[in-house]
Amino acid sequence: MLTVSACAKVNLVLEVLGKRSDGYHEVVTVLQEIDLKDVLTFEEQPEIRLESADDLVLKAAKLLQEVAACGKGASISMTKGIPVAAGLGGSSSDAAAALRGLNDLWGLGLSLSQLASVASRVSADTAFFLYGGTALGEGRGEVVTPLPSFAPSWVVLLRPPVALPPSKTRTLYASLNPSHFSDGKRARRMADLLREGGHVPHASLFNAFEQVACTAFPGLESYWRRFRGLGPDSVHLAGSGPTLFTLLSDGCEAAELYQSLEKEGFEAYLVQTSARP
Repeated sequence: MLTVSACAKVNLVLEVLGKRSDGYHEVVTVLQEIDLKDVLTFEEQPEIRLESADDLVLKAAKLLQEVAACGKGASISMTKGIPVAAGLGGSSSDAAAALRGLNDLWGLGLSLSQLASVASRVSADTAFFLYGGTALGEGRGEVVTPLPSFAPSWVVLLRPPVALPPSKTRTLYASLNPSHFSDGKRARRMADLLREGGHVPHASLFNAFEQVACTAFPGLESYWRRFRGLGPDSVHLAGSGPTLFTLLSDGCEAAELYQSLEKEGFEAYLVQTSARP
């Protein structure tokens, strides 16, 4: 039996450059792993069997079988800690954990770059979770360049109880128009700042989806205002949302903010940024 953790992420910067000829959108993003996690357990079996419904985990497992010409199977169970459809990358992280876990369980010996090639066929974010830490994502997000991690920071998350549209991420992309597109300079400036050993200024955080999220998620704006009203300098959308987050360097301040959210009855999380192993 083998156990693998699957961590969540936030996007420090997420720019959409435009729509590609293949129907996807070109992005430049700086992703940051956080220590909110799911836990996957693997046990070798004749066939692949999932004890929970997760399409990306199944897709990852079958692609790995195909690429490695492997006839082995596995029983895969999962303990969830990352909220579902929250913009935190849980399903993509679970898929990356499946690739890592099955590579070890089946004794395939595939390299990180080989696994990343498989991951790029699973989802845009799956390759990032093979690297973890902090990274620049380009293309659809699947072209990953690891970046130096910055000083550990606290992240306070609020998962607002808003209704989600079908195909949430696709709906958000479809809501964008050329006025929402940018040139990637924000993300690349953030990457340069991290390479120089700098901290992450709140003014540099950006997410293109924030321009359309309050329309896509009716009621989100009120939760955003209530979060800001509790004192953080800035509150941003996590990935495709609807989770909101703020980044803090002071642990006591972060704990107080988290407790204030909990007192108001919100689904809140207090976590830290994670460095690459």
